[in-house]
Amino acid sequence: MIKKIYFTILISVITTAAALAQTVDINFNGLGFLDNREYKDFIPRSRTYSGTRTALDFGINIDSLNHFVVGVNAMHEFGAIPFYIKVDPIAYYKFESKTWLFDAGEFPRAGLIDNFPRALLNDTLMYYRPNVQGLLARYHTDHFMQTGFIDWLSRQTQTQREQFIFGEEGKYRPSLSGPFYISHFAFLMHDAGAEVLLPGDHINDNGGAEIKLGLDFTHKQHLLDSLSFEAGGLVSFQRERGINGFKTPIGFVADAFGSYGRFSVFNELYAGQGSYIGYGDAFYERKFYDRLDLIFNTFAAKGLKGQFVLSIHKTPGYTSNQEAFRVTYDLGRRVIARFKD
Repeated sequence: MIKKIYFTILISVITTAAALAQTVDINFNGLGFLDNREYKDFIPRSRTYSGTRTALDFGINIDSLNHFVVGVNAMHEFGAIPFYIKVDPIAYYKFESKTWLFDAGEFPRAGLIDNFPRALLNDTLMYYRPNVQGLLARYHTDHFMQTGFIDWLSRQTQTQREQFIFGEEGKYRPSLSGPFYISHFAFLMHDAGAEVLLPGDHINDNGGAEIKLGLDFTHKQHLLDSLSFEAGGLVSFQRERGINGFKTPIGFVADAFGSYGRFSVFNELYAGQGSYIGYGDAFYERKFYDRLDLIFNTFAAKGLKGQFVLSIHKTPGYTSNQEAFRVTYDLGRRVIARFKD
């Protein structure tokens, strides 16, 4: 009965919004991936991820600032039965002006928070959790960008835990003609118990923050298509309330990126105390970690990109490898209906 009421309310909202709309548009995009991971020191995570994600949504545009978007994002893993193992709804309100962006509902993380460092948010999230469920606000100018968001992971029931993430990211570039910039990222996951508490259960908080100083020489030299360097610090936060205070191991991070034509190279180094971040890449739990990505952009067309990445992971005593091929496509938004006042 409750589901029928929710469905009726949703249809009413969509119908009302459509009646007020100036235009209605459609968008189709997706991701195909084959990601083989041979991790010597993380055997449980040594596996192959493969499948496709396809998303279809409709934009109901009230005016140039206010929009409603509804649709679905479906996941199929190769060989899986049933065919679609998970279908995520897309349903959100979007306000967008020259300097402000505000999203509320279930909206794609792509283009919003998909550039978080892997130490904080690992790269399998784009496969298995494509949407943010909550709120996001962003302010941006030519020199400055700041984003804040909250993302619900699990609502509290008698058996399910209450879990959500709140985080932020920002970037400041003092001069558009200069190479220097500062970037920062942070998030904290709040993990509370279910309504029926288990003996010995406690509220947990886990997360991390990263701040980097960067130099981008992409427009300052002619030998390569792009060249950039970053260096800074990583700190993680972890506590079990009522048992201990925050544990805050810290470390040093540095990376370099260069590209020429279809080829790119990325290298990242971490050295420090080792950080456990639940949604982060497990390699950063080690006191030393180096990752080298050799990237070949196999093909590119309007809205279409294919990429092969060979990754070499080095930790004390181990060398692991990873091979990934990904295809992304986005047909762009197409207006399918216009309405006059």
